[in-house]
Amino acid sequence: MTLPFPTLHHLTVEWAFSGDPNANGVVSVRYRPVGTGTWLQALPLRRIPAGDNEGFSWGARHSGSVFGLQPGTRYELELTLTDPDGGSTTRTETATTRAVPAPMASAPVKAVTPATFATVASGAQPGDILELGAGTYSAFDWSRSGTEGKPIVLRGTTGTIVTGPINLFNQSYVHFDRLTINGRVRFNGSKHFVLTRSTVNATTANGGDAVVTFLRAENAYIADNVVTGVTQWAEASLGVNGNNQGEGICVTGPGHVILNNRVTGFRDGISLMEDDAAVDQYSIDILNNDLIGNADDGVEADFCFHNCRIVGNRLTNNFIALSSQPSLGGPTYFVRNAAYNTVHIAFKLYRGSSGDVLLHNTVVKHGDGLGITAGKPVANLYSRNNLFIGGPGGSFNGYNSGNANGRVLHIPDLVTASANLDHDGFGTTSGNFTATWGGSALTGLSALRASTTEKNAVQVDLGVFAASVAYPAAPMTLYAAPDLRPRTGSAVENAGAPLANINDGFSGAAPDLGAYEVGAPLPVYGPRS
Repeated sequence: MTLPFPTLHHLTVEWAFSGDPNANGVVSVRYRPVGTGTWLQALPLRRIPAGDNEGFSWGARHSGSVFGLQPGTRYELELTLTDPDGGSTTRTETATTRAVPAPMASAPVKAVTPATFATVASGAQPGDILELGAGTYSAFDWSRSGTEGKPIVLRGTTGTIVTGPINLFNQSYVHFDRLTINGRVRFNGSKHFVLTRSTVNATTANGGDAVVTFLRAENAYIADNVVTGVTQWAEASLGVNGNNQGEGICVTGPGHVILNNRVTGFRDGISLMEDDAAVDQYSIDILNNDLIGNADDGVEADFCFHNCRIVGNRLTNNFIALSSQPSLGGPTYFVRNAAYNTVHIAFKLYRGSSGDVLLHNTVVKHGDGLGITAGKPVANLYSRNNLFIGGPGGSFNGYNSGNANGRVLHIPDLVTASANLDHDGFGTTSGNFTATWGGSALTGLSALRASTTEKNAVQVDLGVFAASVAYPAAPMTLYAAPDLRPRTGSAVENAGAPLANINDGFSGAAPDLGAYEVGAPLPVYGPRS
């Protein structure tokens, strides 16, 4: 059993196994901060059968995450494998979440101007803070590393502007803070790179990219930044072959945390690398980001090996909200994301995606509420407590948002034998209720409940929200993000299933469907003040 690459708020658990031909072994998880007495329940690990896809292969394992932890805290985990056929066992492990990156205590501060930057930078030592005074700084390659507890910090002040590109290759413990950067930041091969409280404006040079590592890096922390691209929100921009360019934030390698950024105007807002360029893409957190006007994917979590956690993001006016093309066995978690005015599809589970987990997401989109037209099997899909609302579909730059009536559910390639969806809310402004479940066409809520795993599905409409929410009938409009919190007494209240470590502390008789509980405050999306 391993707990690879802890992040600030999550722990990954991997437990390989062999045998169990009837697939009835289950691993339950409890956790607690070391030194405390009360155990807390986590979600059971997901059972991942051995497989291969797109040139990658993986072994049989139980795999999952412990959510919502405190940074810099040591935790004790108790894992109990229960197999009615024998071989049951309990193991206890400990792991420590990463602390929020910070400068060294009492670090020396070295004043820098554009004229002295090269000289001061060449002599930077672990622990130094280089405070960049007002002025315009030229593009540079950074080649000095800090050490654990002694990062080298480049900190801006009012009026600090850096004209990119900035290259930081194979370095460790380097922090950029409070900078305005016009151009690309590339941190290929680096470990513990930090970019915080900065403004990054992409340019058409370097493909319109902003913050990227195209080679394996580890444990980056990218938080509270405003990242702006050059792609316009227009029909001609939409799709992988549209008139768009640039990755807002793009990573490969394990342990990255991408937190509370506002990312606007790219091909993909936040993305992982794909195909042969995808290396060790696991234990990655994409949390509480605000993604607006991205012409392909809002979050492209493609080629996630396991335990990528896309949690609590707001996605407004994106061609595709959330992509998993493919998940390589999983689990790839999508939890409490709120998407409005998704033009094409909310979840792109393509290229044989396997092991995606959808929990407590809210989607209000043009066309089909939950439409996944993959063309390849969608396997081991698990879904609970989501809210999907669509309406009449149409065509945009050659892509369909759904059919003219807006199906509530359309997954013709669903592997129904391994699918486990339930307690989801579905609706359409078209006034009908049609669904495609694998090879079956269904009409009406009762047929969906009787013929699928959605035994506790509910039918919903836009009236479930406390605020007035309009159907996004003109998708090329840059709509303001609406308030998608549910209304007291609506069909989504108390309609969910309890999920340990995901909806603990819900109010009422049961959890509510969607990204929010009734009466809960809105999260902070994008940079924290």
